[in-house]
Amino acid sequence: MSAPIDLQATFIPNDGEFFRVKLALEIAIDEVVNEPGCIRYELTEANEDKLVLTEQWESEELLDKHSKGIAVQDLNESLSALLAEPVKVERI
Repeated sequence: MSAPIDLQATFIPNDGEFFRVKLALEIAIDEVVNEPGCIRYELTEANEDKLVLTEQWESEELLDKHSKGIAVQDLNESLSALLAEPVKVERI
């Protein structure tokens, strides 16, 4: 069995859009935590300059399924005009 996959996604909101970005993330979190393979999916840092989402997945396969899922598509659509730069996703 492989080790869990840990990720950190950083969101930089446009000026004045912090609360809308946070709300979109909170909606996504409520959906994603119930996806197969999700061990952790939570905001670990939130201030006016950035929001950080920490994720942990059981396997690469389940992470890939999540990445192509409806919750991520909906989140990306919700955030399309609210972010100052593209989401930065890093393995940690």
